[in-house]
Amino acid sequence: MHQYRYIFEKGSKKHQCPACHKKRFVRYIDVQTQEYLPEIYGKCDREMNCSYHLNPYKNGYAKDNMIKNDFNYQPNKPIVKPKRVYIPKDVFYKTRTAYEENTFIQNLLNNIAFPFEVIDIENVIAQYHLGTITKGYRKGATTFPFIDIDENVRAIQVKQFNKTNHTTGTDFLHSIIEKHHGQNKQDVPNWLKAYNKNETKVSCLFGEHLLTKYPNNPIALVEAPKTATYGTLYFGFPNNPKNLLWLAVYNLSSLNLKKCRALKGRSVFLFPDLSKDSKAYNLWSEKAQKIQEQLENAIFKVSDLLEELAPNQDREEGKDIADYLVKLDWRKFRKKEIKNILEVVPKKTTVKNKIIANKTNSISSINSVNQSKEIQPKTTKIQREETFILQEVQSINWNEQIEELESFFNKIDVSENNCFLNEATKITNVTQFVQSHLATVKANNGNSTYLPYLVRLQELKVILKK
Repeated sequence: MHQYRYIFEKGSKKHQCPACHKKRFVRYIDVQTQEYLPEIYGKCDREMNCSYHLNPYKNGYAKDNMIKNDFNYQPNKPIVKPKRVYIPKDVFYKTRTAYEENTFIQNLLNNIAFPFEVIDIENVIAQYHLGTITKGYRKGATTFPFIDIDENVRAIQVKQFNKTNHTTGTDFLHSIIEKHHGQNKQDVPNWLKAYNKNETKVSCLFGEHLLTKYPNNPIALVEAPKTATYGTLYFGFPNNPKNLLWLAVYNLSSLNLKKCRALKGRSVFLFPDLSKDSKAYNLWSEKAQKIQEQLENAIFKVSDLLEELAPNQDREEGKDIADYLVKLDWRKFRKKEIKNILEVVPKKTTVKNKIIANKTNSISSINSVNQSKEIQPKTTKIQREETFILQEVQSINWNEQIEELESFFNKIDVSENNCFLNEATKITNVTQFVQSHLATVKANNGNSTYLPYLVRLQELKVILKK
């Protein structure tokens, strides 16, 4: 890591964007003088609707400014990375209260088309450690803590909602605390001074702390914590190993290898939000492929569910899967048996009809019917959304991986009597090993309980290629 003279201003302060004129602009500052660069230098965080970004290192400003000021600066000089500071547990625990004042929670119980049972809301609160802001300008807002796999609280996002559970304000708990002390002319706590020096605040996945507790569940990865919460409430809790474990990255640009390292060895199903010209879907598809290539034994699949389903207006508004789920009856997503439901997609589209296999919450393969049929006009918009979402969540499988492995093992000689898969595992009959493992993954295609069989075949492939 190198120290740079020009960096983004830390904290949550935003300025007016020179392109879209919204107050969503983060400016560059000079670390030497602590002054802003000219107001054209910075980045708009409206990634899909604006995407303005002027970098001083890419347009010659940095080079010219260093010459003019004769500044003795060494950009390649390495510095020691400071130790990460976490939000103290006592600060975090104070948010776990006052759910009767929490707008988001009360909406889920009373103000949506299909209110949830109290026990489900209590469980989802406990699962993600949701909390409440009890006073100040964010009173009634919901706290979404980002807790890493070691139970460290890395950040606490604060979301304010209206009566329809649409976001009206976004903040972070550390920023609220800092503003409170400033307004009351009080010294900022020492932990907060140290915390503000963290290079990145949201540095883990929302729900990451659940990965150890639920080691076998397939993963559903979305952008926002709110969406992960809805996903859990609709598709069931991860105490059933066949159910999806819903996690969130924070926002569109936050999907990266560093955050996803905790997903090593997992099956991951990604649901990007909608966006104009499918920018979000294309970005996540590209990133997911690169992450899978670098992340050992992980399987990443980006869902095109919303891309197939949504009208242009929904794309313009940047809707996510939660916007569709909330209009549907959650009870239908938890039925134990759903048979012979034909896939239905938007009007004027032809598709290969598919029959949903057995359980809604299992990630099983779907038998394709090799005929294309026009959409039936009697199907309502709500029915189309409901059946299409149910089908899509079931559709994750290992078809590509199985086909690739079969092709590989058919082309090489596996008559080697024995070999070591790793230091602790010796294969005494390679041919039998391959045959039995391929039969197992085919019979349990997409069932995360049997993912180790697929992983062992992939490990053997690497060994035999050497």
